[in-house]
Amino acid sequence: MTIEKSTGAPLKVHRYSGAARINHWITAISFVLLWLSGLALFHPSLYGLTALFGGGEMMRWLHPWIGVVLSISFLGLFLRFFTANLPERTDWKWLTSVRAVLSGHEENLPEVGKYNAGQKAVFWGMAVLIPVMLVSGIGLWDAGLVYVGATLGFKPTIDMQRWAALVHAAAGILTIVIWIVHVYAAIWVRGTISAMTEGKVTGGWAWRHHRKWLRKEVAEHKVGSNA
Repeated sequence: MTIEKSTGAPLKVHRYSGAARINHWITAISFVLLWLSGLALFHPSLYGLTALFGGGEMMRWLHPWIGVVLSISFLGLFLRFFTANLPERTDWKWLTSVRAVLSGHEENLPEVGKYNAGQKAVFWGMAVLIPVMLVSGIGLWDAGLVYVGATLGFKPTIDMQRWAALVHAAAGILTIVIWIVHVYAAIWVRGTISAMTEGKVTGGWAWRHHRKWLRKEVAEHKVGSNA
């Protein structure tokens, strides 16, 4: 990451590399496709969503493969960012003061690193739920279940599939809720979306919302670089 300033333009801080942004958007697009197709499978009233995937049969085939893409893509995000999302003592203070954060009064809160406690909660929530969806999804995927059963030496039963369906649906609903919170927060905190579209944020945004991270970037990189 670098910090740069162009004549007449705000200070810009590089927050994400191109590879990280591509990784993020593959994950995001896969997730949206999964919850649209998953909702179509969840209830007959939502069956019309299958038209987005070329019909019910095609959607039924695509859904598990999109799940595989999501799982692999999120693993990439996890390996990139899990150290920055490790809990800190100051996270609890941030969580208990979330009302001050929403009202724009963060000056009395502990300085935040690359991610605040809310972002960490989203990260770890997905880190738990996506593997749960993968495993339970395999339990519903005939081809995958037969292969796993043969590999591990057990014969799948109807009860296994029923439990897998319940767990998969519950995990899916929770991930949708987390995704909505994630998107809403990105829109609410002005300037956040540019981090994943341009890879940069303004110096003012970084100072206001992630001051500890900005101090680290300033200490480790040159200011005024044209990189």
